[in-house]
Amino acid sequence: MARGLFITGFTVAEVLAIQRRAKELLLEGKTIMNWNDADTSVSKQFTMSVAEVLEECGHALRILDPSTCGGIPRSA
Repeated sequence: MARGLFITGFTVAEVLAIQRRAKELLLEGKTIMNWNDADTSVSKQFTMSVAEVLEECGHALRILDPSTCGGIPRSA
């Protein structure tokens, strides 16, 4: 279940970029996604499965851009 990690402080464009990267990793057969926030003096790093990233992106997009991404989530 999504926790709303990408809702506060993220734009729709940023969430879509994260979603695109997660999709690339998934298609490459990778299952872990790491990134750093270079905009701050502190390096932050966390690991999420690609499935979790995609779920979080979908959740965030439904909240941040409901007119485009709203509605009931589809099952794969």
